Amino acid sequence: MGITIMFLLFLLSVSLGVFLAKPKNVPPSLVFNKPKVDINMDVFDSDQFKDLRPFTEMQIQYVYTATTEDDQPRNGFITATSIDQARQILASIGLNVTKLEEAEIGRDNPFTPYYQDIVLPEPN
Repeated sequence: MGITIMFLLFLLSVSLGVFLAKPKNVPPSLVFNKPKVDINMDVFDSDQFKDLRPFTEMQIQYVYTATTEDDQPRNGFITATSIDQARQILASIGLNVTKLEEAEIGRDNPFTPYYQDIVLPEPN
């Protein structure tokens, strides 16, 4: 019984020492080191910078329905940077555009395999 009481008193004193302890106050020291940054603008005058070419515009795929001058229907895809450019390309080919819209990219379910094995029933 005495050992149990001593053990509980020891646990009580340790827990009070831990939970009631406060951190020591340390005076904050303010230190600000101004960064030494030099911006070198001479790179804009270099030959490497002057030889850079801008990025090309992204090509978008469009689905079109058109008719030829002989009233033959034509369906297909065309790539251009804008819908107006696609319309101009089709007109330069000699097609009268009846429908032109951006093609939907991707698949409805990305987890379906591209190719599926076809299992034919065995003849009896």
